Amino acid sequence: MVSRVTPLRYDLAVVGAGIIGLAHAALARERGMSVVVVERYDRAVGASVRNFGHIGVTTQEDEALVHARAGREYWLRLAAQAGFWIQPAGTLILARAEDEHAIIEEFAAQRDGSVRVLDARGVREIASIADPRLLGGALCEDDLRVSSVEAIPAIASYLAASGVDFHFRTNVTGASTGVLHTGRGDIEASTIVVAAGHDTDMLFPDLAEEANIQRCLLHMLEVDAPPGSVFSPVILTGTAVLRYRGLSQRAAAQSIRDRLARDHPDLLAALVNVKMSQRPNGRLVLGDTHAYAHTHDPFREEELDDLLLREFHALLGAPLRVRRRWHGEYAHSETEDYFVREPVPGVFLACVTNGTGMSTGLGFARSVLDRVGY
Repeated sequence: MVSRVTPLRYDLAVVGAGIIGLAHAALARERGMSVVVVERYDRAVGASVRNFGHIGVTTQEDEALVHARAGREYWLRLAAQAGFWIQPAGTLILARAEDEHAIIEEFAAQRDGSVRVLDARGVREIASIADPRLLGGALCEDDLRVSSVEAIPAIASYLAASGVDFHFRTNVTGASTGVLHTGRGDIEASTIVVAAGHDTDMLFPDLAEEANIQRCLLHMLEVDAPPGSVFSPVILTGTAVLRYRGLSQRAAAQSIRDRLARDHPDLLAALVNVKMSQRPNGRLVLGDTHAYAHTHDPFREEELDDLLLREFHALLGAPLRVRRRWHGEYAHSETEDYFVREPVPGVFLACVTNGTGMSTGLGFARSVLDRVGY
């Protein structure tokens, strides 16, 4: 919907129609609140649709694990309500070296039966891994997979049909107690939640700088799957120790880091997480590299794509045809994983700053609304 805003007063105004904004809107609507969502584009085009579609519960740790577990059942409920594809196929962590096998066994022992250790044959029954180095894997059975490019707009459509007002192509220029200021007029709301992700600094630069919020830039690819291959779960490899605290804090993690530094310094230099998921149409989403800055150059480095394709060629044993390439982008902070501030009474900034918005965003939104008092 594109129009000048109407002079209604809402219980909650949400800035941003990505997963964090939609999560706040959905949970608030369930609690009986009147809700409006304001989005500067005509649809979500940011981090929420540029990812693997991975709802990774099991590899989280501490607060992130609490949020992921809280959000899992809500993802399943939202999928049933909004009618988007979701698959409870889990996450498969591959072991292609002895230290990787050691870490998945240690990890499985500490996850209370939610992780099942497989031998190489068991892995290949659910994922067509051709790498001869494969020793086995660990299947995280609580994890989910969605197609983000379909799920996010489906959630927005469902919420609109459920009574949430949306103002797309509407730029927010500021927020004060009780009033959200936009380029199409003011919106009155008892509570305002700014869920603008890495663009939080556009409205509240001092607070974003205080938390050292940067933009994490990712190289990602979509390729045709090798003929006859099947990949039900999301695939992680040993590089996951660089990204997931549920793994990085285990005793065997340092051995993997040391080996990567010795044998694959290019992977460490680009902070590569060799990770893959399959879309409903059969194509594979591959990634990803990581780079951190407040402002990134707009150019894609072909050598980073070549690095990803090299790794997946070894993993899948087949040449890969690239169908799409893109930059992912999300908010990152070294000092806190979940950024919440109240710069003025009734205005809350809410941002996931560890790259787990799809996995933990619903649980995080619940915690923010609980804090607000709704």
